[in-house]
Amino acid sequence: MFSSLSLFKNLSCPHLQSCNRLNCPFSHSTTVPPPKPLALDFLQPNITRTAPASTSNTPESAPIVPAKRPALQSPQKPLSGSKEPPRKLQKVGSSAQPRALPSAATPESNAPVLRVNAAQSLVPIPVRQTMLKTLYDHFVTLYKQILPTNPTLATEHALRQEEEVYSQSTKLTYRNAVIQSVAAVKRRPEPSHISHPSVGTEGDLIRRAEEKKALENLQLSTQLLEPLVHTVSDLKTWGYFVEIPPGPGGDTPSLEGRITKCERCAQYYVVNRLDETGKCVYHWGKPYTTRVNGKSVDSEGCSQGVHVFYESSPEDLHSRHSFSFLLPPSSNRTTLDVAALDCEMVYTTGGFRVARVSVVDGSGNEVFDEFIRMDDGVQVIDLNTRFSGITEEKYAAASLTLASVREALNALIDAQTILIGHALDNDLKTLRIIHHRCIDTAILFPHRAGLPYRRSLRELVREHLGRLIQTGDATQGHSSIEDASATLDLVRWFVVNNKRKSSNQPAVVT
Repeated sequence: MFSSLSLFKNLSCPHLQSCNRLNCPFSHSTTVPPPKPLALDFLQPNITRTAPASTSNTPESAPIVPAKRPALQSPQKPLSGSKEPPRKLQKVGSSAQPRALPSAATPESNAPVLRVNAAQSLVPIPVRQTMLKTLYDHFVTLYKQILPTNPTLATEHALRQEEEVYSQSTKLTYRNAVIQSVAAVKRRPEPSHISHPSVGTEGDLIRRAEEKKALENLQLSTQLLEPLVHTVSDLKTWGYFVEIPPGPGGDTPSLEGRITKCERCAQYYVVNRLDETGKCVYHWGKPYTTRVNGKSVDSEGCSQGVHVFYESSPEDLHSRHSFSFLLPPSSNRTTLDVAALDCEMVYTTGGFRVARVSVVDGSGNEVFDEFIRMDDGVQVIDLNTRFSGITEEKYAAASLTLASVREALNALIDAQTILIGHALDNDLKTLRIIHHRCIDTAILFPHRAGLPYRRSLRELVREHLGRLIQTGDATQGHSSIEDASATLDLVRWFVVNNKRKSSNQPAVVT
């Protein structure tokens, strides 16, 4: 047995009176104080520790039982205020690495905030958020002219642009791809309106360029457009004249000196020449209506002009200038298979008359554009410049009458030609032409409310072609060449998009 190291020689033996050890390590001296009992109450949190009054009062027979140390719980952060669960509790999904889709938040600064699941993003979220902020700043600079009317445009396009770059990049190429996108945005010309070619993400610009190229390369032919030609019954439903009205035609070219109803102010007046007609107070647009004593009352007119009249009866129009069909095709036919047509009209003593006619062929090339002077005995009352674009100078240069223009058109179009236009029935009525092979964009793209409502050409071009037409002010008006080309492009768009939907021939929409 090893010898004692006397480590406990200063401690009194707990069994001093009854110890029978041969070599007890404790001291048996009476001068060494007995050991104090261990205080184990600090391990029991519900017991208040109190110091013993005297060590001599502690009975030796009271056993001291140490308490078991409680297991320590690992601290956890409360989940109530956290934005996402602890990382170990997240569902990270499969290993297929699904795309992380962003969503926009709009704080006070209007800067977009990327909200995606960090576990599903291949690129760290802070990196993507920084790149998104850079894209947003450059879109704000690019759109500074149009942001007042489209305040969320920069946010939306920045989010979409970042998602386009992320979906086409890897973790290593993402940052450089965003930098290239920013450089491309900086090179764009500043847009002045929402339909400007510079508006959109890089994907939008590429898609529009491809669509424009597809439209320009599409050559409209008779075989391609034949399924779109409206039936005669459909033409009648949409207000076309399909037969020549009875009567000699052209026997009353002017209503000068007669009483009729003004189209603008709805008052009856005597038709006179410009220097003799009365003043008219009217709305050039749609008047707004107010309620007075439970009754609807139209607001007072906001414009002043002259009284004018408009006729829609086939017999009345035929009596001002006679209707006729286009000539049948000749054996050595040289006329166009497809043509887009548009006219501009003015108010006269003979009603609403054509003053300019424009024609483009199936490739969009201008083939005819002439101003028309009125027939003898018919005087111009209002050039309607706000809409027609015809000024005094332009009308003064007109040398051809309607009869002369009709003869010139016979060399370009015939009864077999497919005519394209928007609200083409109005153009044919002013030209006094009866034609059955028509494609009308107002019919191809009907109004959701149905007849008699029609969608405007400007709205259709903006929606489907992404460009603006008829942007002239009250002194410039419309351009019949521009409108004719726009209707041709709308038909091209319709054909291309119907080909995408079906491998068969385009569906007929009437």
